[in-house]
Amino acid sequence: MSSDGLQATRRVRLLLLAPGGVALLAGLDAALLLLGVGAPVRDLSLTSLHGVLMVLGFVGTVVSVERAVALGRTWGFLAPAALGGGAILLLTPAPRDVGAVLFVVGTAALVAVYLPLWRRNAQPAVLVQAAGGVLALGGTGLWLGGVDVPWLLPWLVGFLVLTIAGERLELAHVALTDPRAQPYALGIAGAVILGTLATLLWPQVGYPLLGLALAALVAWLLRYDIAMKTVRASGLPRFSAACLLAGYAWLTVTALIWVVAGPVRSGPLYDASVHAVLLGFVISMIMAHAPIIFPAVLRRPLPYRPAMYAPAILLHASLALRIIGGDARGVDALLQWGGVLNVAALLAFVVVAAGSVLFGSRPDRRTKGTSAPEPVPQKAEAP
Repeated sequence: MSSDGLQATRRVRLLLLAPGGVALLAGLDAALLLLGVGAPVRDLSLTSLHGVLMVLGFVGTVVSVERAVALGRTWGFLAPAALGGGAILLLTPAPRDVGAVLFVVGTAALVAVYLPLWRRNAQPAVLVQAAGGVLALGGTGLWLGGVDVPWLLPWLVGFLVLTIAGERLELAHVALTDPRAQPYALGIAGAVILGTLATLLWPQVGYPLLGLALAALVAWLLRYDIAMKTVRASGLPRFSAACLLAGYAWLTVTALIWVVAGPVRSGPLYDASVHAVLLGFVISMIMAHAPIIFPAVLRRPLPYRPAMYAPAILLHASLALRIIGGDARGVDALLQWGGVLNVAALLAFVVVAAGSVLFGSRPDRRTKGTSAPEPVPQKAEAP
């Protein structure tokens, strides 16, 4: 590809990612409002949109851009365009349902992307990720129909957990020697889907079932994920593995809450279950994969820097402060401080990552030879 073509491709993809960045900032602003502390934009209507902005507007846009790049066809970019556009419309005076319809279109397009990906590479990893997309489509459809986010949380969690699990299965595939590993992964994905459906229809049974499925997924990851080996390495491999393992620990927290407490849709247990999985697990996964995925998407290196540990450590320490000190012990001040530091950790990682990209072309002895922690499957490039 010529330099002009590369620049044009990069600009298009940045344009598609930009609404996700706006959704992230709006979601973090809403988080501060929910915590009852100062926020740059004091619009209380944002608080009801906090969850969908973070999950669908931010993470959903990033995931769908990466999947569209993997597909390598222009129509695949309908998914991130619709998800990002939906998030932006939710921040305008336009009716809520207009943004919600775009979320449905975006998740439907994401599911459609997996069909040619499956024909190209009929592997269990693609099925697991596609199952996550189906849960996202179901969740957005229910939200459009008026179901509140606390009732939809398992659908949003299932979307992100299965998407990430599929990515980990894809990366682990080349190293799997146990013939039972992939069938186990498919069985667990099926249990996640059944548990998610049951949380809406029979919540007293569904939440413990989904919690058990998530616990089984954690056990699978600890048994088969290559992070268990790369954590003993150095540089980026060790950083990524540390983020992954910390994320698996937080996913276990949500699993245990749902197994023991059953349906929780408000109060301290709800706050703990939401943020353990969506911050402790999902954001930790983003930190682990950012130096691997973003160069493939933006065609520009994001070199590892030791400074990346700072926001990662802050994220997990502040989450422990929030959940153990705030939710478990009922200390509001610790809940607020933990939440504010959660926001600071996310913003700090964005700053560190941006700095790493801007100065990525400069030689750095500390990061030499640490830019490829895991074998990344070959993915087609879109124009």
